[in-house]
Amino acid sequence: MTGTEETPAQPEVPGFRLAYVPGATPAKWVRIWKERLPDVPLTLVPVSAAEVSDVLRRGEADAGLVRLPVDRTFFSAIPLYTETTVVVAPKDHLVTAVEEVSVADLADEIVQHPLDDVLEWEERPPGQAAFERPATTADAVELVAAGVGLLVVPQSLARLHHRRDLTYRTVTDAPESGVALAWPEERTTDRVEDFIGIVRGRTVNSSRGRATSPAGQDDRRAAKKPAGTGKSAARPKAAGGRRQGAKPQGGAKQGGNKQQGSKQQGNKRGKPRKRS
Repeated sequence: MTGTEETPAQPEVPGFRLAYVPGATPAKWVRIWKERLPDVPLTLVPVSAAEVSDVLRRGEADAGLVRLPVDRTFFSAIPLYTETTVVVAPKDHLVTAVEEVSVADLADEIVQHPLDDVLEWEERPPGQAAFERPATTADAVELVAAGVGLLVVPQSLARLHHRRDLTYRTVTDAPESGVALAWPEERTTDRVEDFIGIVRGRTVNSSRGRATSPAGQDDRRAAKKPAGTGKSAARPKAAGGRRQGAKPQGGAKQGGNKQQGSKQQGNKRGKPRKRS
C-alpha cells in the first residue's frame, strides 16, 4: 500500500451547514465567516419555513435562520430581528395612495391567505377570504398581479417576490414575524459557537462564550504587578530615603563641606603660603 492510498479522503476540518427560510438574508454573516474561517466550508441549505424545524431535528443542517416561534424545549434560539408587515397590491390600487394602512382598511378587500403563511393571526386573516387558498406565497403574489385580491406578508417576502407591477404598504397593526438563529440545544458544537459569535457581532479576537479561568486572569495581573512594587512596599522605601534618626549624610554634610571649603578658601586668600 502506497502513501497516497493511506491519505484520508475526508477533509480534516468539518464544514458548517446553515439552513435558512425564504426572506432570511444570510449573505452578510456568510461573508464574515469566509473571512474568519476560510478553511471551513459553509454550506447554505434553503428550506421552507414549515420544514426547517424537521431539517434541524434530522441533523441535515447544523443551525438555521428560522421564523419564530420555535420549540424551545428542543431548540436554542437567538432572536435577530423583527420584520415589518406589509400589504402587497397592484401599483394602481387604492391602498397605494397612502404610506401605511391598518387591518380595518382591508376589511372589504379580498386578501389571499397562502398555506405557507408565516404570520400568526389571533383570530383570522384580514379582509374577505378568497375562494381557494393558494399553496404558496409565490402563487399568492401571482394572483395579486392578476388583480385577484391583496396579500399581507413580512416585508422580506414582499421584496423576495418583487414585481414591477406590484408595490407594498406598511400595515401598522398586523402581527409581525421575528427571525432567529436556532439549533438543537444538545448539538451546540464549536462551529455553532463560531456562527453565534458572528451574528452577535463579536470581533475575531473575542471569546466565543467559553468559560475563562479566573485564576488565569489573576496570574496575568500578578505578572503585570510584581511583588514589592505596590504602595505598601513603597512606603518603607520612602521612609528609608529620609533616614529619620540617622546621622546626616545628605544636604547637612554637603552644607558642612561647603562651609569648610569656604573657610579654606578664605584662609588661602588671607595667608599666602611661604616658599622656602
